[in-house]
Amino acid sequence: MLSVAPQARPPAAQGNRWGVILAGGDGTRLQRLTRLICGDDRPKQFCPLVGNDTLLEQTRKRAELSIAFEQILFPLTKSHHAFYLQEPGIRPSQRIVQPANKGTAPPILYSLLSIEQHDKDAIVAILPCDHHYSDEQAFTVALDSAFDIAGQRTDSVVLLGAPPQGPEVEYGWIELGASARAAGNTFFHVRGFCEKPSVHVARGLLERGSLWNTFVMVGHVRSFLEIVSTALTGLVEAFHQSHLWAGGEVHIEDSLYDRIHSIDFSRHVLSVQTRRLVALRLGHIGWSDLGHPERVIAVLQAAGLEPWWINEWHAPRRPQAVAARLTNPAVA
Repeated sequence: MLSVAPQARPPAAQGNRWGVILAGGDGTRLQRLTRLICGDDRPKQFCPLVGNDTLLEQTRKRAELSIAFEQILFPLTKSHHAFYLQEPGIRPSQRIVQPANKGTAPPILYSLLSIEQHDKDAIVAILPCDHHYSDEQAFTVALDSAFDIAGQRTDSVVLLGAPPQGPEVEYGWIELGASARAAGNTFFHVRGFCEKPSVHVARGLLERGSLWNTFVMVGHVRSFLEIVSTALTGLVEAFHQSHLWAGGEVHIEDSLYDRIHSIDFSRHVLSVQTRRLVALRLGHIGWSDLGHPERVIAVLQAAGLEPWWINEWHAPRRPQAVAARLTNPAVA
């Protein structure tokens, strides 16, 4: 839960900071849990999994501790309009609505191109909206440090890396190279980037002191666009032909998304552009990617929380539900 009062930094301290909160995912792995909590099939970012705020609202408040609200964009997906319209803290001027979920790369690129046309000196933070931090204040300090590093090293993109708690195979891993300092902070050059490794590989990464990649990234808008252009030339050319965000709610053209495939930013950009990446090691701030029900339950237990739905979740499945599962594996 967000434990720090959502007070934005002074305008002078925010300067050319921008944020992109990724909120267009489908969240299918948590669908049974979100259905139990909210009574419908909304994606997890629109569900209050931990505390009273939705994950998206928590992420918005977290971002506004470091970035002016008018400089935070929210890539969303058209089919989720009934849910994102219920988010009270997101203004229409911040909404970028994509026709469909085509992975993380398209909304990141569209947002970066839009920001560049407004502020060519922008330092941009990319923030997923399905994360939990047990120490919110420590995360804010780390994010501010990443902004400071990116402001001095304008040719690099800063990845926030979490100390691993085990050989996790669902996360991306950052292999660390030599250390360096900028803006009073120690960071590491990235030697390698491994997305969702096997257990054997993950154990080796753990032994070598690698970090989990939180997918929180900060960098000069030009650096971001340069690494995307190198990895995904065709996508950049396609987006240059589209109508970019101009300060009001925008709906990306269906015809543009009809021409592109689903593209993952970690796999298709970060993994092949490691020479431009540096990593900032987070302290033990209790980071979790709430991608599975088990992680949500673990976060709640660690915080000593017991929401109303927890007993129902742990209750044995009803006989008719079990029978349906046996006859139709597609039944949740």
